[in-house]
Amino acid sequence: MKIAITGKGGVGKTTLAGTLARIFAADGFAVLAIDADPDMNLASAIGIKNPPAPLTEHKKLIEERAGTGIGGIFKLNPKVDDIACRFGVTEHGVSMLTMGTIDKGGSGCMCPASSLLRALLRHVLLREQSIVILDMEAGIEHLGRGTASGVDLMIAVVEPGTRSIETAARIQKLSKKIGIGRLVAVINRASERDIDAISANLDRLGIPVIGTIPYDDNLIQADINQQAPFDDGGDAVLAIEKIKDAIMKIADVRTDGQIIG
Repeated sequence: MKIAITGKGGVGKTTLAGTLARIFAADGFAVLAIDADPDMNLASAIGIKNPPAPLTEHKKLIEERAGTGIGGIFKLNPKVDDIACRFGVTEHGVSMLTMGTIDKGGSGCMCPASSLLRALLRHVLLREQSIVILDMEAGIEHLGRGTASGVDLMIAVVEPGTRSIETAARIQKLSKKIGIGRLVAVINRASERDIDAISANLDRLGIPVIGTIPYDDNLIQADINQQAPFDDGGDAVLAIEKIKDAIMKIADVRTDGQIIG
């Protein structure tokens, strides 16, 4: 099963992604978590003390696999099937890769580094047998038509506020354009009154809500203690466990992480 988690910056999507990764791993699933957000905070949300270096910092790898880009020439389909093993780390039963950011300058997004990352995502989303949890930036630019077919479920994290709803609406439009079939929402840090209002707005957009995460002081304390939310417990983690159950019910997941129907 491949899960992409997105939303406006600061809504708590990385906390959701990291905690889901730990919960799935604790339940015995093989899990690969990918940090595709430029802020690169997923390792701390998982509790990984020695996070992997961003792939974009491996200049020699990029040059060997995708070329130098001199003269605008580079490989569109570089070899990537060994990258997770060679450049990822595994802690708490979760394997992790960090994509990194690309300095586009004035050349646009087509460059050797971009080619390598896109090829890696295609491979992971279409061929990886583990549960894959992808912590994304809001614009879902990392995904394209060539990789979207590998995403089983996209989760938009939404919090109280017009901008968060507007971001969810943009994500819905983009996900439809690139062929993502399942888009759902999780509401974070909202009161009961806010939950009703947000749910109504999302319902009008045709985005079902699969769970809510309450405001939880344990998350703040976990951050202060430099702990993963999963290790500190609390109401938010219990809520995310219910979200995990909802994901499995929606996707009809077997014990090996594969989709049944």
